[in-house]
Amino acid sequence: MADFYPLTVQNIKQLTPTSVAITFEIPKELKQVFAFVPGQYITLRKEIKGKELRRAYSISSSPKRDYMTIGVKRVDKGGFSEFANTKLKEGDVLEVMPPEGRFLFKRSDEPKNIAAFAAGSGITPIMSIIKAVLASNHNNKFVLVYGNRSNKETMFYKELVKLQLEYANRFFIYFTNSKTPEEGSLFGRIDTSTVNYALKNKHKDIAFDAFYLCGPEDMIHLVSNTLQENGIEKEKIYFELFTTSETIAETAPIASDGKTQLTVILDDEEFSLTMGKNDIVLDTVLKENIDAPYSCQGGVCSTCIARITEGKAEMVKNQILTDGEIQEGFILTCQAKPLTPTLKVDYDDV
Repeated sequence: MADFYPLTVQNIKQLTPTSVAITFEIPKELKQVFAFVPGQYITLRKEIKGKELRRAYSISSSPKRDYMTIGVKRVDKGGFSEFANTKLKEGDVLEVMPPEGRFLFKRSDEPKNIAAFAAGSGITPIMSIIKAVLASNHNNKFVLVYGNRSNKETMFYKELVKLQLEYANRFFIYFTNSKTPEEGSLFGRIDTSTVNYALKNKHKDIAFDAFYLCGPEDMIHLVSNTLQENGIEKEKIYFELFTTSETIAETAPIASDGKTQLTVILDDEEFSLTMGKNDIVLDTVLKENIDAPYSCQGGVCSTCIARITEGKAEMVKNQILTDGEIQEGFILTCQAKPLTPTLKVDYDDV
């Protein structure tokens, strides 16, 4: 079962004309439940116009705080992000799932040099990582390249500038704006020249231990390719997609005739279902009112992960699981279609 807990909205702060920072109060009895590693996200559940919506948002606050903050950019009309930007009030209560995710910075006693590239709302998990890196070791250094249309539309702009002043010798920011030229900022989108300017020109003497990329898929691919062309090992590059350009029509397996007998293990219970071979596993499970964990339903987060213990399935798309994890039988059930007459998936064995 997907466990949600009621959390009270402690504060709402306008970040840009189209985004807000929402801070939740964490009761003492839930401190351990909502303990998180920098880079993780939470899933919110809210009924809007009679429809249950679930949305995943990365945590931007430091794990050392007794509260938890997320950034929400308005991207949908009539959906949760519009509700959060226009109707949500301090004192309101939202249902929240405990932190999840694999886009992590794990504290080390050894000094670390970290670089990050973010665009738009992709800054949210990076904010938490920045704070953890700078606070965990006084020798750590952090370089951030952050792309937006203008300073006015840059989420957490004032907080980032404040951090830059506080850690002047260890935190370096390169704002880059694609629409409005600003003094002290680069102009244009994040591209190969931007990556090389930051790493091979301004900070050529720093040996970076890890690179964190977050934002649109095109930006992530471009930066990742540029880093690898510069000799950076792929294992040092971590990314989290906030959008994806893939579509089901482009990548879906060919439809098969017949039915599949689906067995689902969840919270030590076993459910037997029948599904079409061109149906999605998670959709089938939810239609039977089985409370399986899920969030984005777009193959971008990992909330709906399960392990195949019998049969085979193919994912429409996958932006999270590694080849090794797929070989071990893991799937994103929001993207999985059965390929065999029987399929057994275990949500508990992850």
